[in-house]
Amino acid sequence: MSFTQFALPFSKSETAAAQKKRALKVVKFLKSKFPDAKIALNYQNPIQLLAAVILSAQCTDKKVNEVTENIFEKYKTAADFAALSQKQLERMVHACGFYRNKAKNIIAACKIIQSKFQGQLPQTMAEILTLPGVARKTANVVLGNAWGVVEGIAVDTHMIRLNQKLGFTQESNPVKIERDLTRIIPKKDWFSYTYGIIDYGRRICPARHKKCDCEIYKIK
Repeated sequence: MSFTQFALPFSKSETAAAQKKRALKVVKFLKSKFPDAKIALNYQNPIQLLAAVILSAQCTDKKVNEVTENIFEKYKTAADFAALSQKQLERMVHACGFYRNKAKNIIAACKIIQSKFQGQLPQTMAEILTLPGVARKTANVVLGNAWGVVEGIAVDTHMIRLNQKLGFTQESNPVKIERDLTRIIPKKDWFSYTYGIIDYGRRICPARHKKCDCEIYKIK
């Protein structure tokens, strides 16, 4: 999906050019604040990354890492996961919540990877979106971290909350938020911005801060 056809969102008090300029300052701020920002999930290869990201839906990365620590010691390839029964994987990932659907999607995705992609995780957005359990957020996370392929911005709850407060979007739909952000943030910064915002949301401005005075919102 291309976002270039959409108009740039901006408030009545801020021009499109001013918003882009402010976005660049936020990008620079996040890079200085979190120069080593990266994904918090643990994995050893692209297939395990896909499984971990699917499990992370509505679950903390910390819990996913706890659950996958033993799983990833034994199951490493698409063939390994594809050979599991639904019940087997459900028991292993139960603590991550929504375990039935997650187990189903992981197994189904790995079967497709085995049969259609010769056991290798797809490296394009179009291909990876054909896998069960993979929408744009998951696709962006997996492609960026597994292959260095950056075709968008991964929008999680931190991205939604902080970018709304920054005034970079008024949307609540992740696809529309991604559209808004990719119009004001240079493509070369999409990946670092994703994890900079996530780290800022986790460490400095968590959701419980209903009325915060965080410095990121003072950037002009």
